[in-house]
Amino acid sequence: MQPATAIPAGTTPARPKKFYQQLYFQVLFAIALGMTIGHFWPETGAALKPLGDAFIKLVKMIIAPVIFLTVATGIAGMSDMQKVGRVAGKAMLYFLCFSTLALIVGLIIGNVIQPGTGLHIDPNSLDAKAVQTYAAKAHDASIVGFLQNIIPDTVVGAFASGDILQVLFFSVLFGTALAMVGERGKPVTDFLQNLTAPIFKLVAILMKAAPIGAFGAMAFTIGKYGIGSVANLAMLIATFYLTAAVFILGVLGAVCRYNGFSILALIRYIKEEILLVIGTSSSEAALPSLMEKMEAAGCKRSVVGLVVPTGYSFNLDGTNIYMTLAALFIAQAMDIHLSLQEQVLLLLVAMLSSKGAAGITGAGFITLAATLSVVPTVPVAGLALILGIDRFMSECRAVTNFIGNAVATVVVARWEGEFDAAQFKAALAGKLPEDVSDLAAEDDRIARPHPAPAE
Repeated sequence: MQPATAIPAGTTPARPKKFYQQLYFQVLFAIALGMTIGHFWPETGAALKPLGDAFIKLVKMIIAPVIFLTVATGIAGMSDMQKVGRVAGKAMLYFLCFSTLALIVGLIIGNVIQPGTGLHIDPNSLDAKAVQTYAAKAHDASIVGFLQNIIPDTVVGAFASGDILQVLFFSVLFGTALAMVGERGKPVTDFLQNLTAPIFKLVAILMKAAPIGAFGAMAFTIGKYGIGSVANLAMLIATFYLTAAVFILGVLGAVCRYNGFSILALIRYIKEEILLVIGTSSSEAALPSLMEKMEAAGCKRSVVGLVVPTGYSFNLDGTNIYMTLAALFIAQAMDIHLSLQEQVLLLLVAMLSSKGAAGITGAGFITLAATLSVVPTVPVAGLALILGIDRFMSECRAVTNFIGNAVATVVVARWEGEFDAAQFKAALAGKLPEDVSDLAAEDDRIARPHPAPAE
């Protein structure tokens, strides 16, 4: 049996940086500065929106190449093509179970705390026009349409549009084709593996602009919406954050303990990415870096490439918690009593609608609108109640989704036996190089097949 290697040969832990040189400190400082400017100079804060938008565009620019290279080289290095289907199947099973658990947790805590009770909102007083756009998109969204959209019109179109699932679909097919042609495809595989190094280095370069992006996005949020707008609906926000914490530390924490590691240690390992997600309210901003870190932590490339991008559309734990909580809040605020049967119906519809609108911009609101349109007891116009504070809950949604996908990657990698426990332990202990892009590009780790068992 070949011993596991904690750190690839030739790499040494980087000399510790001073605290102000750490990315997580810079992003944290940028968020605090953005909140200050947005609060005291709201017009200036709102005007800084282009900084956040520009950073997110920079990251989205690199997402498609990262997914393609990670998935294609990972699958091309797999000798057993049945593993691809097995990994995808296990990932989807995991997503289904924990997405449903998230819906149930939101439903239970919403019934216990009842954040909307006592508001006594008259449905006729709501501005239904404010949510018409989301309701229209919810009407157009369907599971069949969503599945059809996974297939791109052209290969170039998938990369041009930046649709994660379309890029993933082509990458899986291309990687499988590379593996099937054997030695004839080796030059192409070698080229893609060599191309991976500069692409991941580019990710590291782009991440240096993260504090600027977080600063602009947070200044805009506070400047445009104001901290004061939170006060009237503070109970819902507090309940949502509490529920997300219970799910992360309780449910995901139990999964991590069962798999031999601590959820808090994993959170510390990806803390820079979590702060980036908080600052930009977008989990996509940290997608390339998450894939890079998961591979550096001992999860094989083929697993990372399949689980992380797919999870960004199907493993939306934070969004699911938000959906059930928000639906219950609207009903409670309007003094609408939902029976147990109606709440179960709400849960079942939410399970389906969350998959139908996965990957759509504003998916949280769209899926909630789709759910309420099927449960006629709660009017869709009630969405206007939470439209103003949605931005303040989007950070928590994105962080919960992000952490859930990190946990899913480790769990599926362990299930499939594509996991280096010693390297993972070293990563969580902070014993890997500071710039994991150098580690992720090591030739002896890219698509490295497992040794054949002894005869």
